[in-house]
Amino acid sequence: MPYVDRQNRICGFLDIEENENSGKFLRRYFILDTELGNLLWYMDNPQNLPKGADNVGFLKLTYISKVSDATKLRPKAEFCFVINAGMRKIYLQANDQQDLVEWISVLNNATKITVPKPGENQNTYVETPQEVLGAIKQVSYKTEIIGGVPITTATQEQSEGQNELDRGKRAQNQLPYFLSRGAQDQPFIKTGYCVKQGAVMKTWKRRYFLLDENALSYYKSDQDREALRVISLKEIQKVQECKQSDLMMRDNLFEMVTTSRTFYIQADSPEDMHSWIKAISGAIVAQRGLGRSANTRVRCASDPITLPK
Repeated sequence: MPYVDRQNRICGFLDIEENENSGKFLRRYFILDTELGNLLWYMDNPQNLPKGADNVGFLKLTYISKVSDATKLRPKAEFCFVINAGMRKIYLQANDQQDLVEWISVLNNATKITVPKPGENQNTYVETPQEVLGAIKQVSYKTEIIGGVPITTATQEQSEGQNELDRGKRAQNQLPYFLSRGAQDQPFIKTGYCVKQGAVMKTWKRRYFLLDENALSYYKSDQDREALRVISLKEIQKVQECKQSDLMMRDNLFEMVTTSRTFYIQADSPEDMHSWIKAISGAIVAQRGLGRSANTRVRCASDPITLPK
């Protein structure tokens, strides 16, 4: 989902058809900078690229005449929309239906020019990126404690259900290559790419994470068979949004404290960050068998959770 970064710009990942009519979409990180009047895209989040790395493409907002849904124009490309810029049409793919709707809205809003009628107040009010996204989403949130960790999640069930359905259509692409075509021995709770800080060099690299009921593993890519590391859930003591993110100047950062070290992991969006925190915390709770007893009952949200010694 598009989100507002530390510099008050709307950002997020999209797939773009960089070569017109090629049908080949490439994953890029987009930044909508309304102050400079540009839509820029990079190979990855600039926070993860070498200092001074340039964008791989940009478009002046003044060139954009219209942004619209293009699913009928490109039926083979899921969640596709098109930017009309002069004589060129730029096709992009969103992550799901809600992502598509939000990007179309923020892009159209950024390129909209309203001329006041004669006699109207000439004072111009410009909406901030937070107001634009807030007006689109209008989703309420709840905070609950899972395994001693405060987790914030959306409570709009209908929206959440639609997102799960949309994500399910593309879930096959998120499994490791060597598992997506064969039988799976155990269910996976969550899979996907995040950026992780190295233990020694402190560099940030994109890794493919796989969470199952026993461990969190990460690979160099979803093509690899051998994990770079397997972290048993028994080793994990705490998972939470990183309080040092201001120090590291990184968006969507969370920390995972284990018996041996603290892992700093950056997700691609605030929603993805909260999803990883909730998934890992939930897996830990499930493995440790919290709430399982002879007198089993449904746990209320107000019930306290105590981790076993």
